[in-house]
Amino acid sequence: MKIKTMTRISIMATLTAVGAFIIIPLPGSPVPVTLQLLFTFLAGGLLGSKGGFYSQLVYLLLGAAGLPIFAGGIGGIGALFGPSAGYIYGFLIAGYIAGLGQKKFKEKIIYNFIGLIIVYLLGTTVLMLNTGFTITKAFSAGVIPFIPGDIFKVLAAAYLTAKIPIDQI
Repeated sequence: MKIKTMTRISIMATLTAVGAFIIIPLPGSPVPVTLQLLFTFLAGGLLGSKGGFYSQLVYLLLGAAGLPIFAGGIGGIGALFGPSAGYIYGFLIAGYIAGLGQKKFKEKIIYNFIGLIIVYLLGTTVLMLNTGFTITKAFSAGVIPFIPGDIFKVLAAAYLTAKIPIDQI
């Protein structure tokens, strides 16, 4: 892998970490609103499938190693087994899927939405397993409040990645 590629992957992993510090806690949900998903989609859209996946893998590994870069300043291996761990795992797949879309805005929207659905599925599943929530409660706490903001993130990332040539990063 080239140094330039590794640098871009590192930048997107760092931006995902920065997105984790911009949080809005939600009453009744152990999962806060963050900007992580926006940077996940940007990573895939700008770096392609592999770059999007690797950027999120770097983010996950740095957090697992103890850096407090997950939502709310949490770090360590324990965070990968907590209520919001499924969302973090979903970032890996969403970063990859977001990279499948070419430079067409509509295509990028579709791939970002597919990635979002996977994040929701993994996030809701792990939320149920770790909290004892029913599927209805997990969906109400871990998906419904996020839909408006996540639609914005999907569209913003699709627009930006359709307009920004990778060479300018």
